[in-house]
Amino acid sequence: MIGKIHSIESLGLNDGPGVRFVVFFQGCNLRCVYCHNPDTWSIASGEEITPKQLVNKAIRFKSYFKSSQGGVTCSGGEPLLQPDFLIEFLKLCKKNGIHTAIDTAGVGIGKYEEILKYTDLVLLDIKHIDEKGYEKIAGGNYDEFRRFVKVLKKTDIDLWIRHVVVPTMTDSESHINSLRDIIGGFDNVKKIELLPYHTLGVNKYKKMDIPYKLEGVKPMDKEKIKVLEKIIQKV
Repeated sequence: MIGKIHSIESLGLNDGPGVRFVVFFQGCNLRCVYCHNPDTWSIASGEEITPKQLVNKAIRFKSYFKSSQGGVTCSGGEPLLQPDFLIEFLKLCKKNGIHTAIDTAGVGIGKYEEILKYTDLVLLDIKHIDEKGYEKIAGGNYDEFRRFVKVLKKTDIDLWIRHVVVPTMTDSESHINSLRDIIGGFDNVKKIELLPYHTLGVNKYKKMDIPYKLEGVKPMDKEKIKVLEKIIQKV
């Protein structure tokens, strides 16, 4: 079995608890207006690797995992688009006593029950609070997101919620109040992160000759984020 990965961050600190071995999977069906990794979109590119080869790379960092309560995080792109490869990799991680997390927008091609069976933590990126806004922000299938959430809610897996805050699009207090209501429908929420929109990936669009849809939108104001964080933490 062969998977496609974009890159690996061997000592990640922002993608789950502790020190993480972060695998960025190649391929994504969404086209988020603020995406800073357009080079992960096409599943036709990327490095080919087997689950065994990949877990062997992760095992090298087990001492860091144990000392920090860390582990492996499957990110992307979108890891759910390679379900068979993902399942086999997660199985091997669990066999080797490694904590597993998936960083996902919840839009894959099925096998969610099997994937979550070997997952200790889900970092769920909620793109928007309703179908119309979701289409505008992510250009993807809101129904598929709901299917993943339905399966997720049947588990007792720890959950971190993430949401990108974009000026004039997702930065109103009413929007954050609605997001808070949605989050209240989940069990096992251990952390909520409001991620401020930034422009660090703009140069990639220029290099790849892709129009950047948020041209002229300034990075999210840090003081306003603090105000919104107080609202969202009332869950």
